[in-house]
Amino acid sequence: MKKLLSLLFLANLLFAKSEMLEIDSLDFKGDDKKGTATFTGNVKIKMGQDRLNANKVDVFFENDKDGNKTPLKYEAIGNADFIIVTEDKHYEGSGDKVIYNPRKEEYTIIGNGYIFEKKDNRKVYGDTIYVNQLTGESKVKGDENKPVKFLINVERGEKK
Repeated sequence: MKKLLSLLFLANLLFAKSEMLEIDSLDFKGDDKKGTATFTGNVKIKMGQDRLNANKVDVFFENDKDGNKTPLKYEAIGNADFIIVTEDKHYEGSGDKVIYNPRKEEYTIIGNGYIFEKKDNRKVYGDTIYVNQLTGESKVKGDENKPVKFLINVERGEKK
């Protein structure tokens, strides 16, 4: 019964922008005292057109002043891949670990990061990739062995 209540609570907790959030996994573990919910085993998350898949997803939350649970951060670990669709962008990507901060609408991809922006046909590879949907800011870091790689289709000359 406690597990069912935790699942119902988590479902209410994870509503955002009046869209239904759906999480499928092989296992679920919630800890109200720690403010965590952990989904493991073939985790698939859907909300609107957005998708997130991983071996494990941890959700961290806090109580607001009214006692409601508010998600602070999502961490997808192991074979993480995602699709993010906004009004003007469509991203697909992957990494060893994907962190999402819903308050700031920012994503951090750590380890073997890759993002493909479909509308502009741009690809970015790096060890750490940061994207903020609100500000439009992005940062990419590499290292000597795996430098940042940015691929963009550039037209040359006049169009016929």
